[in-house]
Amino acid sequence: MNITRGFTGRPRVDDPGLPPGQYDAGDEWPVLSAEVTPDLAPADWTFRIDGLVADPRTWDWEQAHALPASAYEGAIHCVTSWSKFGVRFGGVSLDAFLDVVRPHGSATHVVAYAHTGYTTSLPLSDVTGGRAWIAWEYDGRPLPAEHGGPARLLVPHLYFWKSAKWIAGLRLLDHDEPGFWEGNGYHPRGNPWEEQRYSGD
Repeated sequence: MNITRGFTGRPRVDDPGLPPGQYDAGDEWPVLSAEVTPDLAPADWTFRIDGLVADPRTWDWEQAHALPASAYEGAIHCVTSWSKFGVRFGGVSLDAFLDVVRPHGSATHVVAYAHTGYTTSLPLSDVTGGRAWIAWEYDGRPLPAEHGGPARLLVPHLYFWKSAKWIAGLRLLDHDEPGFWEGNGYHPRGNPWEEQRYSGD
């Protein structure tokens, strides 16, 4: 797969609220997916955490909704150079799920995987401490399928390819295991403020 460096089409704007190389998408929310949008009903959705945990667990829709509700309000940033401000997601903090499974002390990374087979890798520290959610609402309404509904991973402080749509689970590991885009030349972490778009940035 070829990767084109330096996205074009919008001018670079010096704005202290924007990470470098980003533009404000305003009311738009571009739809970008590596896969075809699945037809996944909430009744068929499950979420599992396994790997280096004391108690592997799978939640269905009702069981996940029984956990304490949590929300995120702020900005999201896509590696294709758009940022969107004032977003409001509702769901459950990933910490609530991890508290149930009890990660081993040796766990350092997670592989997030979707019901479609998509994967992305993240340091465990980037999805704990109130920094990540399983989100199923956007702006007070059910999350649309094209944006990852019925539920997606939300890791808003990293580029949005890390926030896997149609989330199915997390596997905890003691090493980094590149996911789909990481294996195709994208940065292993993806911090927008450091412009970590590609491997080597």
